[in-house]
Order: sequence, then C-alpha cells, then structure tokens
Amino acid sequence: MPAFSKIAMGVAATVGTLVSAGPCDIYAAGGTPCVAAHSTTRALYDRYTGSLYQLKRGSDDARRDVFPLTAGGVADAASQDAFCAGTTCLITIIYDQSGRSNDLTQAPPGGAARGPDADGYDYLASAIGAPVTLNGHKAYGVFSSPFTGYRNDRPNGTAVLDQPEGMYAVFDGTHYNTACCFDYGNAEIHNDDPGNAHMEAIYFGTGDGSGRGSGTGSGPWIMADLENGLFPSDDHIHSPNLPTTNSRFVTAVVKGEHNHWAIRGGNGQQGSLSTFYNGVRPDGPNGEYFNMKKEGAIILGIGGDNSNGAQGTFYEGVMTTGFPSDDTENKVQANIVAAKYAPADLNSGPGLQIGSSVSVRVTTPGYSDRYIVHDRDTVDTQVVNSNSDFGLKQRASFHIRQGLGNSGCYSFESVDSPGQFVRHSNYKLVLNQNDNSKIFHEDATFCSQAGLNGQGNSIRSWSYPTRYWRHFGGIGYISSNGGPHDFDAKFAFNDDVSFVVSTGFAS
Repeated sequence: MPAFSKIAMGVAATVGTLVSAGPCDIYAAGGTPCVAAHSTTRALYDRYTGSLYQLKRGSDDARRDVFPLTAGGVADAASQDAFCAGTTCLITIIYDQSGRSNDLTQAPPGGAARGPDADGYDYLASAIGAPVTLNGHKAYGVFSSPFTGYRNDRPNGTAVLDQPEGMYAVFDGTHYNTACCFDYGNAEIHNDDPGNAHMEAIYFGTGDGSGRGSGTGSGPWIMADLENGLFPSDDHIHSPNLPTTNSRFVTAVVKGEHNHWAIRGGNGQQGSLSTFYNGVRPDGPNGEYFNMKKEGAIILGIGGDNSNGAQGTFYEGVMTTGFPSDDTENKVQANIVAAKYAPADLNSGPGLQIGSSVSVRVTTPGYSDRYIVHDRDTVDTQVVNSNSDFGLKQRASFHIRQGLGNSGCYSFESVDSPGQFVRHSNYKLVLNQNDNSKIFHEDATFCSQAGLNGQGNSIRSWSYPTRYWRHFGGIGYISSNGGPHDFDAKFAFNDDVSFVVSTGFAS
C-alpha cells in the first residue's frame, strides 16, 4: 500500500499541501485504481508521505530520497537544493507511489539502441533541469535529453495482453523533438520489438521522422505508441482531428480496452480535457491491434525497444487498472489545474545582462589567466590580458542574448562574428552561424548558476542539463560530472566548470 501518514483525510491545506483528493484517489473512487504512480513534483495520493524520487550526488555518489513537504503535498525541493549544493545531482529512481513497487530506474540497452552510459545504459536526468512551482512551492520535473531513459521491466499489476488500462502524464508542451520516442506507459519486458500491439504508451512530440503519425499544424501532438507506429487515431499516418498541443504544461491521456481506445488532452494550467480520438483499434478485427499483446513494463522517455533519440519533460503520470471514465479523467484534470503548475527561474547565482559584452575567465588553479576564446569555429581557452592584440580580445568577447531555444536562459553571440553563436555539437563547444533551426537554437542555449567551486558562474547546457561548459585539454566541451568520455572526468570538475564572467575585452 502507499506510504500514508496518520493524518486524517481531508486535512486542511497547509504549506506544500494541494487539494484534498489526489489523482490516484480520484481514479480509485472511479473504480480504476492506480497501479503505478510517478512524480518528482508532488504526492499523487492525498495521504502519501513516502519517497518521491532518489538523488545521487556527484561529489561523493551519496544518495538521498526526496519526500513531500506534507501528506499529499509538493516535493521538498529545499532538501534537494541543500543536498546538491556545490555539486551536481542526478535522479536515479522515480518511486512508485501506488505501493506496488513499480519504481522507474535507469533504462538498460534494448534492441533498437544501447545507451551511452556504462554497460549500454541510458543517461540519467539532471535533478535541476526542469524547475517549476506548484501553488507557489518550488519543485523539479524530469528533463529528459536524448539518450536519457527510465524503465521497469518487472512490473506488478499493470495491464497485459488485452486487459483494460488508462494513463495520463503532465509534460512540458514546449520541450519535444522529432525522434523516437518520448513515451510514458506500457511496454515490452525484454526491451525489444517483438511485433505490433505489444505496447500502449503515451507519446508526445512531432513523430519519429518516418512520416507515420501526425495531426494538424506543425505539432507537437499527443499520440499513442502501440509499437511499430505512433497512432493519432485508428489511422497509421494522420488524423485531422488531432490538434497541435503546445501549452507550457500539457495533460496527455491514453486509455485502451478490447478494440476500443482513446486519446485525450488539455492545458495543464487551465480548462478541461478534449477528446481527440475515441474509437476502434487500428486495422479492424483482422488486424494485429484488435487483440492487444501488452506486456506491462513501464517506460519513461524512450520507446519500448529503447529507441532513445527523443526529448521531453515529465512532471507526473499514472497507470491504472481498468478503463477510466471520461468523468474520472475530467476530475483528474481539475486536480492538475488546481495544483497550479507554473515555470520557475532556470538561472541562479550571479546574473548575466542581456545585451552586455562579456569575457569568460577560467578559475582552475594554474589556468586562471586563460579565457574562453573562439578560433574560427573552435572554442578553446587562451591567455588574454590588456596587452593582447585587438583581434584576440574580440575573439574572447561575446554578447549575451536571450536564449535562442528558451527565453529563460542565454545565448552567447560572437562580438567579432555577428550572427555566430557558441553551441554544442557532439559534446564540443563550437562557434557556428545561426541557421534558425530548432536544434541550433536549443544547442546554443545555456543557463547560468553559481560557480560550483564557489567562484563566478557555471554555465549549463539547457538541452543537456547534466552538462556544463568545461575547459579540458585547452578545448571547450559540455561535460558531465562523471560519464563515458574523457572530458567527463570527475577530477577538477568543479574548478573546470566555474568561470568568472566579466565585462568583455571588446564590445
């Protein structure tokens, strides 16, 4: 059973407490109880007091669970901030609140892809990539970059074969891409693709690039991953009734029973749910989806065969036993709206001024006379001072711009090469011309926080928030605090990723 407090139900709202019935209380009242309930932002039962997620600290690999502030309340983000101060943290476990131990952990390799981490596992998510507030209280979501994934291949009580089920998730409607597959839901237990109909998961994004699965507008769309297809309806390719859904917070719903399933969605901050599809399975009674072959594993951020090229942000989600009614889901949507999700500041520490010219100095002992410089498209470090020639001073100077990929962060435009920005490409920092593509804008967007060694700023990739600007062997990289590459070395990490940002040598 879920970890309930001894406080009576219906407790009055206090610090960190949301509404008197959580989403899983609502599903239970509707006769379709949760069999998996995951959130890093809040408790999903009114009386839940157990662990929400686990952190691993970069400095010493210590681990700590994060709990709600109160029964049924918002996550205790302050405890995370204290535990992770002066270092980095990853989310290692997203606990199942249903009491069935359907916890989500680092996804192993699958038939479609091996992950880049040790033994072919996918990356874990940064603990600070997706800050939000709920009713004014800070919390953190799960920012999933490409190659990041979580999974449970030993499920307990989830739907298998053609059994009925429902699921919802709250996503960031502005964080997505065209790749397979940012999913949450039911998948294969052997991390491979044995054929059609072995999955039933919520997908969010602009498709997998195959042309299969789309709606109106340019996306993103809420669809269902039923294996070997992202389905907008019973049609494999397109639905004219599936709208682009790109509000900052998106509620996404998929549910299925024998030869009947539905897609619903809405704005996670206001309004009600809309039904985008409600009908029969694809391909009719002679098709492979007529009798589903679901296996019950649970995935987040990846496809059933570990296709791991997608990106997205997850805040909360559940899976139920039984086919929930629209009325039950409408009440869950009202609960989500009442939680009052809102964006939070992506930056901390010394502020950067939009429009200013800056130079970025290394703080690593023995290298503190060096600055971030570009040499054509290469970003490296060189010794720069007041006696340096004007060309070098220009190449060591950057204009701070509003983030091209997220306006809450920053982009760094070269002073001597207007229109060219620092971006990451294959983990290296490079200087490239802005081509106005979505991927360029995201790769050229960085957030700032207080320097991890106590000096100046550390500059974090927005699109890969486990990774920071780092000088390593004289070259600029985005590096994580431990990882599969030489430039991810833990030795001197805090010094190598901390920089003093000062007035630019040139403007």
